[in-house]
Amino acid sequence: MIPLRDTIPSRSVPVINYALIVVNSLVFFYELTLGADLQYFISRYGIVPARFFHPQLFGEDLLGAVVLPMVTFMFLHGGWFHFIGNMLYLWIFGDNVEDRIGHFRYLIFYFLCGLVSGLSQLFIYPSSQLPIVGASGAIAGVMGGYLLLYPFARVVTLFFFFFFVQIVEIPALFFLGFWFVFQFLSGSLSLAGEGGGVAWWAHIGGFVCGALLVFPLVKKRKRGGRRYG
Repeated sequence: MIPLRDTIPSRSVPVINYALIVVNSLVFFYELTLGADLQYFISRYGIVPARFFHPQLFGEDLLGAVVLPMVTFMFLHGGWFHFIGNMLYLWIFGDNVEDRIGHFRYLIFYFLCGLVSGLSQLFIYPSSQLPIVGASGAIAGVMGGYLLLYPFARVVTLFFFFFFVQIVEIPALFFLGFWFVFQFLSGSLSLAGEGGGVAWWAHIGGFVCGALLVFPLVKKRKRGGRRYG
């Protein structure tokens, strides 16, 4: 299933969401210029759990090994599909969440969800030396917030089943609920190893964080204002 858009128009210009997409895009295109240096760049600015817990073993200071990657990892991506998929989901779901909680609150919300997502993954795999990168944990938080704010919104989805292709409208409750269940099951199955190439627990942690944070941040609407489903 590939989401194409939702059916809830945003009442304000989602400037923060646009800015996040632009920054992610600029960093990704910079990654494409690095060539052989890309792996070092990913390792340096992604979260490496083993380095987080034992920075002295890697010859790095606390700031470089622990603090900086907790922010920079959210803007790195491992390839075109990783990048395009994340930006598509952010484009579809982010504008409405920003509209409901406000621009500045949305920015804080996004980074908090991203931070919790990174911490969730590294505490599950504390000895892993695989870098954790990607905006997907923060975007999962946006999706968790969207699910609670707009459970009955429709997600226009390109649906594939073998040779059958159809565009259908799926309630956000089912689309995002199915997405979360899939992440949780995949994460549970991955516990025997290091999670492979997907940071399942970052997605889970970010989603839960977004669901918990969104209502305390919602702007109060004036009487007679629009209600959302």
